[in-house]
Amino acid sequence: MLEIVKKYVVDAHNNRLAVEIDIETFGKIEEILENYGLYRLMIEDNDPESLSLDRAKEY
Repeated sequence: MLEIVKKYVVDAHNNRLAVEIDIETFGKIEEILENYGLYRLMIEDNDPESLSLDRAKEY
């Protein structure tokens, strides 16, 4: 599991307003989300039409 080191931005009353993470962690989170989105798109593709190898190469 990805360990996320967080720093909180607070107001004068110590209420949390935002979270700060390092850019490397942000990049990993972004990659995970993109991969998950691609995975969901691939498994939810309900288009029954598939291309032959030759048609795919032409496309």
